[in-house]
Amino acid sequence: MTVAFYTLGCKVNQYETQALEQLFTGRGHTLAPFEGEADVYIINTCTVTAVSDKKSRQTIRQARKRSPEALVAVCGCYPQTHQSDMADLPVDLVAGTGDRLGFVELVEQAWAERQEKITALDDVMKRRVFEPLPAGGLEGRTRAMLKVEDGCVNFCTYCIIPYARGPVRSLPLASAAAEAERLAAEGYKELVLTGIEISSWGLDLEGKPELIDLIEAVCAAAPDCRIRLGSLEPRTITEAFCQRAVNLPNLCPHFHLSLQSGCDATLKRMNRKYDTARFMESVGLIWDYFQTPVPAITADMIVGFPGETDEEFCESIDFAKRCAFSSMHIFPYSRRPGTPAASMPGQVPKAVKEERAREAAEVAARMEHSYLEQWDKVIVLFEEERDGLWWGHTRQYCKVGVPSGENLHNQLRKIQITAVEKGCLLGELLNLENK
Repeated sequence: MTVAFYTLGCKVNQYETQALEQLFTGRGHTLAPFEGEADVYIINTCTVTAVSDKKSRQTIRQARKRSPEALVAVCGCYPQTHQSDMADLPVDLVAGTGDRLGFVELVEQAWAERQEKITALDDVMKRRVFEPLPAGGLEGRTRAMLKVEDGCVNFCTYCIIPYARGPVRSLPLASAAAEAERLAAEGYKELVLTGIEISSWGLDLEGKPELIDLIEAVCAAAPDCRIRLGSLEPRTITEAFCQRAVNLPNLCPHFHLSLQSGCDATLKRMNRKYDTARFMESVGLIWDYFQTPVPAITADMIVGFPGETDEEFCESIDFAKRCAFSSMHIFPYSRRPGTPAASMPGQVPKAVKEERAREAAEVAARMEHSYLEQWDKVIVLFEEERDGLWWGHTRQYCKVGVPSGENLHNQLRKIQITAVEKGCLLGELLNLENK
């Protein structure tokens, strides 16, 4: 079969698509561009917002229209939580967020038999075992994602993901270290530890090891690779965590903390497990311990959450300014049926949410520009050439573009920064140093 993939959503979905690509090619199938003709179109969906659902539906219909005789298969979070929606969509196979090897076999079965629609969805709340999948990707990538955790039990009032992913399951420490060593041997220069909620890694393992134990093991297993962390809950950043993390030379000083709101009243309605004082404690610890090179602290923020007043929104923005984030992702609140927040009083009108998102984005852009202006010389891992420039990222995940006639793919190079434009650093190659 020729198989084409389309992925929506988070880094976990991206990781799982890369794993599926390897599973399919390992069984003799061929990958094809999603925009072209293929025997099978697989859409790995997202359901974190209503917009994600809409994009998933649009992509499914586009695949069917492009190739009416092809097999269209859907997997991921959207069918796992919205099975009834699948009845009205032109799909041949419906799966969810589990049993990826079984999904590959079902695709092969559906292609061979071409009978009625196949639906294979389990009860996510009964999952107890982490499903190991091949990490990394196909040739040409510089950064490999290593999924170390799945599931979430935080049950924030706005979030449907626990219902799509189930309880916490962790990749054992020894397995994670072995995967990191293998990926480094394959030539990857950066590994990203990812999961649905990696701060909960180890809760289901014997002895309840902590995330920092995993980070130390991965850093030791791949000493020549940058190790980057996925999104963290503020509770992860403690003095003990920082005392150990600062001694890991290949750990990227980039910490993405899940803020969501800078207002304590809003955080309480969200059922977040911290307040602004605890969040600021985490920010202060990072700044205290990771002074050279300067760390990057990034965050997510939801605006227009039910009950959010103008005063609470201003409080949230003021708090973000105090944190001096290097970058922020801003999301207008998206109502998700089946979550407690969907039925809360004080639903904020769409126009107000959009205006708050615009204002928050402007604040975030100013903070980002201020952070980027401090850089003079940086080391960049280059990934791709686009629009006449080679692009890559620093250890702090600052995006950098340079002109070059060389092929810089997967190279670490020293760069002299010459300008800051549109959230990116621009510069010139200095030399061949890679340290």
